[in-house]
Amino acid sequence: MRPNILLIVADDLGYTDLGVMGSEIRTPHLDALARSGLLLTSFLVSPACSPTRAMLLTGVDTHPAGLGTMAGTADLSQKGRPGYEGHLSERVVPVSMLLRDAGYHTYVAGKWHLGMDEAQGPHRKGFERSFVLLPGDASHFADATRVTEQAERAPYREDGREVRLPAAFYSTTRYTDKLIEFIHGGLTDGKPFFAYAAYTSPHWPLQVPDAELDRYRGVYTAGYDALRARRFENARRHGIVAAGTAEPPRTRFARAWNQLPPDETLRQARTMEIYAAMVENLDHQVGRLLQFLRDAGQYDNTYILFFSDNGAEGNPIGRMATNAEWIPKRFDNSLANLGRTSSYVYPGPGWAQAATPFRLWKGFPTEGGVRVPAIVRFGANGRRGTSGAVVTVKDVAPTLLELAGVQHPAPKFEGRPVARLEGRSMLRFVKGETAAVHGDDFTMGWELFGRRALRKGDWKIVWLFEPYGPARWELFDLASDPAEARDLAAAQPEKLAELLRLWDEYAAKNGVILPTRDMGYALEKPGT
Repeated sequence: MRPNILLIVADDLGYTDLGVMGSEIRTPHLDALARSGLLLTSFLVSPACSPTRAMLLTGVDTHPAGLGTMAGTADLSQKGRPGYEGHLSERVVPVSMLLRDAGYHTYVAGKWHLGMDEAQGPHRKGFERSFVLLPGDASHFADATRVTEQAERAPYREDGREVRLPAAFYSTTRYTDKLIEFIHGGLTDGKPFFAYAAYTSPHWPLQVPDAELDRYRGVYTAGYDALRARRFENARRHGIVAAGTAEPPRTRFARAWNQLPPDETLRQARTMEIYAAMVENLDHQVGRLLQFLRDAGQYDNTYILFFSDNGAEGNPIGRMATNAEWIPKRFDNSLANLGRTSSYVYPGPGWAQAATPFRLWKGFPTEGGVRVPAIVRFGANGRRGTSGAVVTVKDVAPTLLELAGVQHPAPKFEGRPVARLEGRSMLRFVKGETAAVHGDDFTMGWELFGRRALRKGDWKIVWLFEPYGPARWELFDLASDPAEARDLAAAQPEKLAELLRLWDEYAAKNGVILPTRDMGYALEKPGT
């Protein structure tokens, strides 16, 4: 009997935000999933939302998948060029189409972010049933306010048709309701299912139902510097960070907590309280979904993978687009109203750094942007424990195809040329038959917003614009320096040259077009 498949993706969840990773946030359902399965501490994704989703569904690099950049962030030199369409391209085959054709029910609920047009929606990409937010972000309530200044509400579609949201709508709850509804509706015919829970939590704006606003009241009054130290020590105690690893210094983009004025510490602490409540809410909804599978007798016949789509959010969202003027004009961000429908807040660099022992956060190809928490469970007999073996989001599609007994059709599908899978199936690894998915020759490249990196084995090169980096290639040995704190470019010129050759090959293969400036969606000011 072919197994069911459940993918659960969190949005902007930090590396140490789960209890099993050393967090103070209550996540009992995900912690239990990790204890009954395999906790992956070196799971690699893209630095941002839609590129990760493109790799997840296709098993190839973001560029052939069409998401070399996110919609609206292409440089003039990239616009209209292959690899930078900003939506899922025709050069790839979504695994949802292949599983549907192989007899699986296919369902998705949550964030789509892979194309806004009719032909780019999930109902055209192999999903039998779908309830999705088409763009990448919006209010979590029924108002569906966009996260930048736009007159129209964020569009939701069910099976390709526009829908109005009920007054009591809250994103995480509704997505769970819909996915349970879809799965339940298909259980009677005996066909297996592929379900994709694409949550938008805890993506900004940070909002939770009123009844949950005070769940973490007073927990974060000591601030992000204290939380960073506590989380780092917990990660070391859990074995997630090596015992001898030094705690990274506070990021230059956040002021020392004890230097903030009292009113700012109150607002910052309240922001983190709301974020923590969102994460606990997400865990609760994941628990509902897993309990439904148990009650339906499907839990032990379901391959379950949970992960975050990128690192924690640490960018200055207030500087994005017209947000500096629009947010204070449009929203009530008084301290008493934070977290409610009419408010708009985001984590910021201090809290983002507290959520990771690595460098930087979402939007960057540094470890803080691309190494995320992940859990995999394969029935009652799958591998248990914790593994630091490298697994990537590109490995998911090959795994699902092997589970279903389906061959990828490359080099052609429906008469058009399509890219071959780049990832490797993790099935034998998850079963405990092999110690790793990839060998010592593992190589992976990244390019997004002009920021770039390439990793081979434990060695990694990174290129970042100022003020985030020196605007040149840096070299790091992740085995001894996972925080990317010691640049070895000058000390190891031969290793640098080796990885630069591999970068050139990666860029040529994937048609990388580099912009002349940083195309990130929210930028720190030079000199900060």
